[in-house]
Amino acid sequence: MKYEIEINKTENSKLKDFDINNASFGKVYSDHMFCAEYADGEWKNFSIQPFGPITLTPANLTLHYGQSVFEGMKASKDSEGNPMLFRLDRHISRLNRSAERMGMPSFPADLFNQALELLVSIDYKWIPEAPSALYIRPFMFAADEFIGVRSSDTFKFIIFTGPVSNYYTKPVKLLTAQKYIRAAKGGVGYAKTAGNYAATLYPMNIASKMGYDQIMWMSADFEYVQECGTMNLFFVIDGRVVTPTTIDGTILEGITRDSFITLLKEKGIRVEERHVNIKEIVEAHENGTLEDVFGAGTAAVVAPVSELTYRDKVMKLPPIEGREISKFLKEELSNIRSGATEDRFNWIHKVKIHETA
Repeated sequence: MKYEIEINKTENSKLKDFDINNASFGKVYSDHMFCAEYADGEWKNFSIQPFGPITLTPANLTLHYGQSVFEGMKASKDSEGNPMLFRLDRHISRLNRSAERMGMPSFPADLFNQALELLVSIDYKWIPEAPSALYIRPFMFAADEFIGVRSSDTFKFIIFTGPVSNYYTKPVKLLTAQKYIRAAKGGVGYAKTAGNYAATLYPMNIASKMGYDQIMWMSADFEYVQECGTMNLFFVIDGRVVTPTTIDGTILEGITRDSFITLLKEKGIRVEERHVNIKEIVEAHENGTLEDVFGAGTAAVVAPVSELTYRDKVMKLPPIEGREISKFLKEELSNIRSGATEDRFNWIHKVKIHETA
């Protein structure tokens, strides 16, 4: 189905004001955004307009009760400069799973694809050279003016973009959670919702003051590894790749995670998706079989872990240069996203530059 999307382009592009190939993550935004509204049981009022502030009443339901969800995606370009999007179907599917868990309406997949393609085609000049990329942030939030704990009847949906370089500029140091938890069974751990991230901020402040970059979140009994707040985790133990299972609903079903699992299996590398006890990680480090620990996510892609602390035990990881599996994954995914390697899994959606754009 084709939707009518009103286009109101800016007359003054900000592109000339920035070095998009060296933009700090999350601080520079492209010229336009897509907007839609939900009321009376349907999505309506579709438009692309200049990026800018939105007006909210102080009684906006989201500001008080956190009814919001979001996604994180990237656009890259091939050697000829053509824009490309990665795994569109998985992103809209995950966004709608998050929305369902938060009592929000689903967003039509065909409208999502059309809006995103149009937005990227308008702002395609903002896509930087690899390994930088154009980060894409779709999000939905409650729009009711109401102070009371209930689901909103009206919602807003927005997509904006911005050029980004590396999320982490160096290997990360992780602190294993021992007091606070991110998610438990029956909660909203698998949903990409604001509250999941808000709950991690205070413990992260503590960890940061101790010299750590992220917290490795654990199950409610502090026995099993879950994820970091910004990425899923992988462990390479004696040639096997192990990653925590998402079956409990406490871990975000990462799209980069899924892509890595697919690439590893294709290469014949053994992958285990299961519960991962922290004692297993400590034991593997002690006997010298913990070969690699790395995070996987849209923002970070691959984030090598240099050090992991559990209680009073500091586990130093092998040099980054010798970690063949995570190196392979980063290079292979980057090559697929840039068109340098064949898209064997139909992950890439090429964007046509619209003449009306």
